[in-house]
Amino acid sequence: MNTLSLRRPLIRFSLLAMALGLTGAVWAQAAKWPSKPIKIVVAFPPGGLTDAYARNYGDYLSSKLGVPVVIENKPGAGAIIGIDAVAKSPADGYTFSMSTSGTYWQNRILYSKLPYNLDKDLTPVTVFPSGPLVVGIHDKIPAKNMAEFVAWAKKNPTSMGTYAPGSYPHMVADQTNRRQGTQIQSVHYKGEAAMWLDVASGQSQIAIGSFQAFNAMASRGVRAIGVTGSYRSPKLPDVPTLTEQGNTEKLVTLEGGLPLVAPAGTPEAILKRMADEAVAWSNTDKAAKLRETFAIPNKPKNLADTRKDWEGEVPVWIKLAVDLGIKLD
Repeated sequence: MNTLSLRRPLIRFSLLAMALGLTGAVWAQAAKWPSKPIKIVVAFPPGGLTDAYARNYGDYLSSKLGVPVVIENKPGAGAIIGIDAVAKSPADGYTFSMSTSGTYWQNRILYSKLPYNLDKDLTPVTVFPSGPLVVGIHDKIPAKNMAEFVAWAKKNPTSMGTYAPGSYPHMVADQTNRRQGTQIQSVHYKGEAAMWLDVASGQSQIAIGSFQAFNAMASRGVRAIGVTGSYRSPKLPDVPTLTEQGNTEKLVTLEGGLPLVAPAGTPEAILKRMADEAVAWSNTDKAAKLRETFAIPNKPKNLADTRKDWEGEVPVWIKLAVDLGIKLD
């Protein structure tokens, strides 16, 4: 046997030992997680549903993991600023992002250029449900349902308040214009509070958003004429869904959510732990109170089910964005 033949098994053994050593180092590092504060970047200002979810879940997560969980609000540019900060962060399990589903799913169509790749730079952890969204109008507008509002909008200057460019209400406004012949102008806000305030004052005529944010203005000049999704809001049982009102568009039947995502390459064990803690948190009294406040009947799912939903739902949302043809740049 020549020297080369003897060296080959030794080389293979050395490479195997190195691989095992590196793997052991990776597992040792993962086993130490978390060893410093975890940051959740919220792409919207404080006060809305996204922020409420992040802070409530963050408090629970901190108590379970034994490290601070810092909530950092980075609103602006249709959530691009906040998402970009996380997309460019190390994939070490210490930085996550929360925003609306549309900003993760549809922004790849709505914007010609993004500073990150939504398919390659980010990975889902779980989705916090948003429940039915409320369609609310200025109280003095003589409309009892969406059809009557559309008829009114055809004769009057009308603006739709949205909580971000490319958001769900922005898409509803655009679809209504295309299908009904209206000229509803979308007015974008950095979150819901200012949006609903302008509807209450009559500055805008209609908006779509979470129950809690709507309800804060319900006694100050805002009235519900419908809800989105496939079922009525538990807090507004007498307000029919847009589908019940005869709207057959796929968009109004969909229920978005607030995904928690991580930089791509974050260790699988960490992604699973974060999702499992979200599921465990959803069964606490504080989580139940939050859902009751925002009229949300459903709960976040584990990592495997989240990925399954992601694969099935994202293409539907993307196709809607393509069909509407909205471009934001």
